Amino acid sequence: MPNNLIFIAGKNAYQSIKEKGLSPDMVKVIAGAAGGPKWLVLNHLDRLLFASWFKGRTEPLFLIGSSIGAWRFAAVSRSDPYQSIETFQDAYLNQSYSSKPTPQEISEETSRIRDTFLAGTGVQEILDHPYLRLNFMAVRSKWLNKAENKIIQGAGLAGTALSNAISRKLLPFFFERTLFYHPKTPPPFFKTSEFPIQKVPIDKDNLEKALLASGSIPLVMAGVTGIKGASDGVYRDGGVIDYHLDIPFLEESDDKIVLYPHYSQKIIPGWLDKKLTWRTPRQSNMDKVLLIAPSESFVQSLPYQKIPDRNDFWTFSQNNAERIKYWKTVISKSESLAAEFADAVESNRIKDLVKPMSF
Repeated sequence: MPNNLIFIAGKNAYQSIKEKGLSPDMVKVIAGAAGGPKWLVLNHLDRLLFASWFKGRTEPLFLIGSSIGAWRFAAVSRSDPYQSIETFQDAYLNQSYSSKPTPQEISEETSRIRDTFLAGTGVQEILDHPYLRLNFMAVRSKWLNKAENKIIQGAGLAGTALSNAISRKLLPFFFERTLFYHPKTPPPFFKTSEFPIQKVPIDKDNLEKALLASGSIPLVMAGVTGIKGASDGVYRDGGVIDYHLDIPFLEESDDKIVLYPHYSQKIIPGWLDKKLTWRTPRQSNMDKVLLIAPSESFVQSLPYQKIPDRNDFWTFSQNNAERIKYWKTVISKSESLAAEFADAVESNRIKDLVKPMSF
């Protein structure tokens, strides 16, 4: 088969896969990055994993994401993941905005997408899922970052970015990491302590608002307030701190692995680290991670030789039909990624395909 998919593993995961291959019961956590429309290239991988590969599981499977990663995982946590992904996909593709949308307009359209794929009993299905445990990140804004005025908020973010370039350890002065967690079973990353963290159990009264907060991009969307069970404040996109999730996913004694279907071969810790080429994840956090991502040759085969991203809203601002056509092509081509994953694990070829992670 063509090499459209790559497998990169941290030290422990690499050794385990080299010895045993990969099976569903080896996976304890699945991670999902922020990144807006980039999730579309993972569409058919999600369908395969959650509608088929993990079907019939009994042990808890912990999902942890931020922003669009959280939304993907909320969709697959419904009782019919395949149909839920389809509904989410259609609502997401058909976003539409005025020529100069306000943050409030974008938040309202984003809420429409959420309400579409959670319609009916969606929230209760997530809470009652027999084995999936939805967890996701948001941030509570501090200092000028609480403001909705773009000039004031922009100044706050500029100060945050400058401080972050010096050290990620300064981020808690500007944002508070917040974990919204499934109440049935505490996740294995519950004790993460790199930053001060607020932990809020999700329930039928706060899940929708918390999910919106996790994807509320600073400056682009309005902040979210009044989340039941969470401290008072303005909540924004979890990707600010946890863009690609550099956290201790599993306890040191755990022999399971973290499956990370990703749109990139890189792990960028925070949203403000995207241009900081020296900022890499902590190796110990990656030791049990298996990252699966599109190869560079696959990306080059896509229209415009790239994975969809938020810039597409500006590039195709006057031509939604062309944007949707492009995005649908990427979704269709993502079927080959799912097929290659299935072949690699079923044939045990993954033992030969997996490569050691290095940053």
